[in-house]
Amino acid sequence: MRIIDLSSPVDAAGFEPDPVVHDVLGPKEAATHMSEEMRDHFGIDFDPAVLPEGEFLSLDRLQLTTHTGTHIDAPSHYGTRASYRDGPPRHIDEMPLDWFFRPAVVLDLSDQGTGAVGADVLERELDRIGHTLSPMDIVLLRTGADAWSGTQKYFTDFTGLDGSAVHLLLDQGVRVIGTDAFSLDAPFGDIIGRYRETGDRSVLWPAHMIGRDREYCQIERLAGLDQLPVSRGFRLACFPVRIAGAGAGWARAVALLDEDE
Repeated sequence: MRIIDLSSPVDAAGFEPDPVVHDVLGPKEAATHMSEEMRDHFGIDFDPAVLPEGEFLSLDRLQLTTHTGTHIDAPSHYGTRASYRDGPPRHIDEMPLDWFFRPAVVLDLSDQGTGAVGADVLERELDRIGHTLSPMDIVLLRTGADAWSGTQKYFTDFTGLDGSAVHLLLDQGVRVIGTDAFSLDAPFGDIIGRYRETGDRSVLWPAHMIGRDREYCQIERLAGLDQLPVSRGFRLACFPVRIAGAGAGWARAVALLDEDE
């Protein structure tokens, strides 16, 4: 089996609207920290000087949102409405794991430019690759935006979906839609510009707003979809980190292909 990584890293060196803070305790600092923790929490005294070079295990501390790097949005991210079920929308730790290990298909939107594309564009791309969607297929959108990851342009220039495109996929039984862009919706500037021009509220983040009435998940900030040798006929594994009560969870998304592909 061939495994292709489709994940973008969590990198404090790159540009993020919500900056990532990554502090590292080296092995010597961590040894002192471990000694203090043992004393304060468990009443155990231990001198780290007896360790080789006075070192123990390094420790990383991160401050970031669950929407940094490749991640999966849960239904609770979209708002408090869950008109499709009794009770509130589900958090990421409540989602069924079998949603995230499924056959996948890549739709190429790299020629579409900045803005939102509709159902007609997805239908043409499905026809071009000769694929009929099956329930629970994972649909991945290759926009090419991952080329700008780590820069401000990554957040302002990419292709998203409009409401008709999202409904098209959900109507076919898709429950997970992924993109290599910052968002499944169009960029903020494009959305606000169209709203100011038309006064049409339906252009305000439709891909996310639809999640208030139809249960599904988004994988945002994928990378390397252009490395896949095929557009279909492979499986995607993208299990989200189990964060209790969270609206999203980081994921290591990988494509699994037969060796002859």
